[in-house]
Amino acid sequence: MRYNTIYQSLISGKGKIALVGLGYVGMPIAVEFAKHVNVIGFDINEKRVNEYANGIDATNEVGEAIKNTAVEFTTDPSRLSEARFIIVAVPTPINPDTTPNLNPVKSASKTVGQHIAPGTIVVFESTVYPGVTEDICIPIIEKESGLKCGVDWKIGYSPERINPGDRVHTLTSIKKIVSGMDEESAAEIKKVYDIVIKAGTVMVSDIKTAEAVKVIENSQRDINIAFMNEVAMICDRLGIDTDEVLYGMNSKWNALGFKPGLVGGHCIGVDPYYLTNAAEMLGYHSKIILNGRMVNDSMGAYVADAAIKEMIAAGKAPKKASVVVLGLTFKENCPDTRNSKVADIVDRLKEFEIDPIVCDPWADAEIAKEEYGIDLVPFEEIPKADCVIVAVGHNEFRSLSTMQLKNLFKKDTCEDEMVLVDVKSLYRLDELKASGMRFWRL
Repeated sequence: MRYNTIYQSLISGKGKIALVGLGYVGMPIAVEFAKHVNVIGFDINEKRVNEYANGIDATNEVGEAIKNTAVEFTTDPSRLSEARFIIVAVPTPINPDTTPNLNPVKSASKTVGQHIAPGTIVVFESTVYPGVTEDICIPIIEKESGLKCGVDWKIGYSPERINPGDRVHTLTSIKKIVSGMDEESAAEIKKVYDIVIKAGTVMVSDIKTAEAVKVIENSQRDINIAFMNEVAMICDRLGIDTDEVLYGMNSKWNALGFKPGLVGGHCIGVDPYYLTNAAEMLGYHSKIILNGRMVNDSMGAYVADAAIKEMIAAGKAPKKASVVVLGLTFKENCPDTRNSKVADIVDRLKEFEIDPIVCDPWADAEIAKEEYGIDLVPFEEIPKADCVIVAVGHNEFRSLSTMQLKNLFKKDTCEDEMVLVDVKSLYRLDELKASGMRFWRL
């Protein structure tokens, strides 16, 4: 079969690309490709598909563009047989014991196998440890289809690099790693992605290398943030401001610019476990990566403990205090609540019989309740507080003036009894000092 005709069939309007999985990664890819070629967008989530079809983008990744996209959204898997280029972009979460949960990838592979047409190239974008695409996905597709990989169809891997909520580093402006099972498939995969990736594609020699690129780049970031979180804990004990220390450090040309914080989301807080799991299977036990994970996974409790200590220092009884948490999503200006470490702050507070009020104008209230058992309260309805924890740097919170922050507290509270926990160091240090409020910054 000739696989080097797929690109030509796409740009001529005769061929189609199919996306399997229309979440924060798959949907933007589908919408971008649909500006140039015919695209089928498949997902098993009927609510999500119906929203997209009606011009509603709950992920906020493409915004108004969803209303005019030419993507053919569907929940009918049989339509995958219309495409000769299939991209799989389903989630790859972890189990409670931090082992990889490959069920979504296996399920997607099964669906693809049941509907793949001969002569198709399948590209996986889901983040996995090296070896999953070839050792797990290929056998499933072969079993379901009865077609032989390398003969009747071919496969490749191109790790997603989308940064949810980022309006600067978007899909088209981030270099794309591409790989294929052989030279022919790799070349064709590169040509197809070059249709939309303005920054260019970077071809690596094989699929395992491409798989490794993604988990290692996110593990590197995780380790760097873990170091900064340790620095923050040391600075806290020294009684100096972490942000001021980092400001001074970053004045040097070779400083890396990382900051401490809550490391959640579907990538940085998850991918290191995929890498270390693969290492364990090969008999190597991580000495750095897992320790970094331990530090970052502990930061929610650390922030909550700091808030409790500050309340006690302010003469308040934490059990009787009204605590407001601003933010739930895993990052600022983004509705994605997956693997939110703010939930760890809430859980830790509840261990001390504190039931905090949580407000997040970006988060989906239904998802917050389903995933974390948290009832979100609109900003206008939050009660006056004894302690306010600003956990996420949404623009709505970042723009609050010192006076507006003070208005969040009970009216009869003295300034030095107002406990403000600024997790992201959103507010200027000099203004916080001048406010008279008791504040703590990570």
